[in-house]
Amino acid sequence: MNVLQGNPNGPASTSSYLEKDLGYKYPYELDLRPGSKLHEKLKNEVLRRARESHSVVANRVTSWNEIERVMTAYVEPNEEDRIIKEGNSRAPTSIVFPYSYVIMETVLTYLVMAFLNDPILQFKGVSPEDTVGAIMLEKVIQNQCDVFKVGLSLHTFLRDSIVYGIGAAAPAWEKKIGTTIREDKSGFLSYFRGHGTRVYEEEVIYEGNKLTNIDPYLYLPDPRVPSHRTQDGEFVGWIDLTSRIALMREEKVGEELFNVKYLRDSQLKRTSIFTAEESHRNKKTGVSSYSSYDTRISNPVDVIYMFIDLIPKEWELGDSEYPEKWLFGLANDSTIIKTKKLGLAHGMYPIITASPDFDGYSILPLARSEILYGMQEVLDWLFNSHVSNVRKAINDMLVVDPYLVNIADLKDPQPGKLIRMRRPAWGRGVKDAVQQLGVNDITKQNIADSSFIIQWMQKIGGADDSMMGSLRQGGPERLTGGEFQGTRAGAISRMERVAKVISLQGLKDMAYMFASHTQQLMSKETYINTTGRWQRELSQIFGDVSQMKATPWDLMIDYDVVAKDGTIPGGIDSAAWIRLYDILAKNPQLGSQFDMVKIFEYMALNMGAKNVQDFRISPKIMSDDQINRERQKGNLVPMEGGEGGGI
Repeated sequence: MNVLQGNPNGPASTSSYLEKDLGYKYPYELDLRPGSKLHEKLKNEVLRRARESHSVVANRVTSWNEIERVMTAYVEPNEEDRIIKEGNSRAPTSIVFPYSYVIMETVLTYLVMAFLNDPILQFKGVSPEDTVGAIMLEKVIQNQCDVFKVGLSLHTFLRDSIVYGIGAAAPAWEKKIGTTIREDKSGFLSYFRGHGTRVYEEEVIYEGNKLTNIDPYLYLPDPRVPSHRTQDGEFVGWIDLTSRIALMREEKVGEELFNVKYLRDSQLKRTSIFTAEESHRNKKTGVSSYSSYDTRISNPVDVIYMFIDLIPKEWELGDSEYPEKWLFGLANDSTIIKTKKLGLAHGMYPIITASPDFDGYSILPLARSEILYGMQEVLDWLFNSHVSNVRKAINDMLVVDPYLVNIADLKDPQPGKLIRMRRPAWGRGVKDAVQQLGVNDITKQNIADSSFIIQWMQKIGGADDSMMGSLRQGGPERLTGGEFQGTRAGAISRMERVAKVISLQGLKDMAYMFASHTQQLMSKETYINTTGRWQRELSQIFGDVSQMKATPWDLMIDYDVVAKDGTIPGGIDSAAWIRLYDILAKNPQLGSQFDMVKIFEYMALNMGAKNVQDFRISPKIMSDDQINRERQKGNLVPMEGGEGGGI
């Protein structure tokens, strides 16, 4: 793909643009007014990296477009299909047989069950004194995931990794600014009215981590590092499709954006050269998510956000001679609107990626859907050729003697037609005037061949019938329980491999960043629920309470991320675990070496029970007087070998 461009080192677009001074105060006392020397230097550096990265992504566009086509049963009708529909609106035309979509849905369903069960992210303390803080940190982050709907973003992240071969997202700390209403009783009249007056204050009503998805078409990776080593690159970024109005709103309430007012200049182009309509995912609906809006009724702005590991002294951004990570925002390839030294405690690019079918070397590896694409094409051809042949067979294919039959009557498609013989044939009978042309269905084997192709797509895609919720069909013998368990266990093992790779590549980094952001940027105390995971531990420390307060200082602990292993509820061999539990329960020597309660909880959770903790009996703490009274009633007896007052 060729990208047209002008002189990257040339001056700004108009002289009037350079002459404007809108009174901005820029960060770090830098001169970032559009047209200034530093502004143009930063702009060109960002554009050079975006151009190099986009040239790599552009090589994958054609393949991704084909994958998007096979992910639906709908195809654009060709001329032949349109003619058929005009003759009979109910006649079948060419379709995509959506089996690649079925396999994608099966894999995606497994990943959703593996990762989106609460809590999405899990932590543990490094030392014993960090245990309670790690529990509170996990629950605070789960609240953030609920408020900012991180699960939906993760769903898109997981789907992209299967369909396009790479999923990318940007964790960020978000503050929701809103207006709160309070009662002010300090006024003189408050004493006589019995109540105060309403006071409206604008403040942070919630803060926390959110996850922003990055469209693979708009992803800008460093082309020198493979997909799973994003953190080793010198830069990484993406293009955000937004509007001038949204940026103006953010500039008003935030402290990081600037120069947004310059985007109003009508002589400046409104979009980026890197956001041409390349995705075909919206082609069927006629609606584009890219920059093809009417600028007279909307204000589209394409912003290149890029993290760059740079030496400030070489970039004229400071005196340091050692690398630092900075974030730049370039709007419409023309105006720098953000320049910020990251200064994040975790020291990473706030970008996560996942490519479950990676080879360890490729920048943008092949997707599972691309591996199946050739077989999907064969499947479509087998199905559509059979439909075409059947359509031909059921239509009348006649050999007619036009000297004997009125052709106009024969062409009438309505039932109950009257076909008139021509005058020379009157009185001779109708035999041999019209004859049906024999048609052989040479594609009758296509449907059986389609089943063969489907079986191989299942084997290659790792999604057999049992994973799709259906049993094996065909064969003279019955499906045995051993066969079902064996095939399902094999399919689940392949799914677990995919889930573990995604966990190690993306979700572990995401959990680490979420926790680090919370420790570094959280400014307000919040309340967390004590129910669910860790309920027993919290109740033993804080008592039987449903909510407790968590302050930023409670979370200043050393923590480790607990990576999910890719298993799902129902994935274990439940019958085997029940037999094992029965053996432990009946053998005192074995039972004394294992925690039977924890084994039971593990079995229940892996069989799909999400609230097993709700059924636990809370321990009752009794005073000495209560113990003595219960002993006198005979309700309590001393343990063997215990002292008086023991239970």
